[in-house]
Amino acid sequence: MTEEISILRGFFYRSYVKRFIDIAGGLILLILFSPIYFITLILIKFDSPGPVLADVPQRVGEHGKKFKMYKFRSMIVNAHHLLRTDPKFNKLYDEYKKGSYKLKKDPRITKIGKIIRKHSIDEIPQLMNVLRGEMSLVGPRAYYPDELENQQKKFPHTRKLVAKVLSVKPGITGFWQVSGRSEVNFDKRIAMDAAYVDNMSLWLDLKIIFKTPIIMLSGQGAV
Repeated sequence: MTEEISILRGFFYRSYVKRFIDIAGGLILLILFSPIYFITLILIKFDSPGPVLADVPQRVGEHGKKFKMYKFRSMIVNAHHLLRTDPKFNKLYDEYKKGSYKLKKDPRITKIGKIIRKHSIDEIPQLMNVLRGEMSLVGPRAYYPDELENQQKKFPHTRKLVAKVLSVKPGITGFWQVSGRSEVNFDKRIAMDAAYVDNMSLWLDLKIIFKTPIIMLSGQGAV
């Protein structure tokens, strides 16, 4: 009986309470971050040619459904495509894949991009994804399709963990983001995200939300 009540509470939180928090929190954060949003928009336009939002491929969301993630552009135009197709980036692409799809020194990043990435300001537009129901304020990382495919080949033991992670909406912030960010490799990162799914609760989400500003200000683990 106790286990059944616990399961029902978990279902109620995931299906109703969490969505309410996402909508209310998303609207509040959009208002609070609006000055930073417009300042960043202006700085990006003056810093380098190209659109304000990043021109990146779709990400994998809940139940494997792909969606367009909104982010401020922190790199040169067409950076994602160039890394995979331009011969001058061959070595960089190999390093990118070996480093769990992260680069410590990325020549594609713009001057303003370095600042907004360090403090996760580039993630602010994702609040629109939250309001659209494609993401949650707190959840696992949203991966690129090719990233998931290649990393599961490299770490085959993570396949069940990936399936569990894809059973929920990805988040703007999450357990791994406040526990090391880019310093954590894929196999450990996906295990942390799967552990979050198993233990998802109001208390855990609030704990992650309140810890996120500290990580943003410090820039800990960012690349």
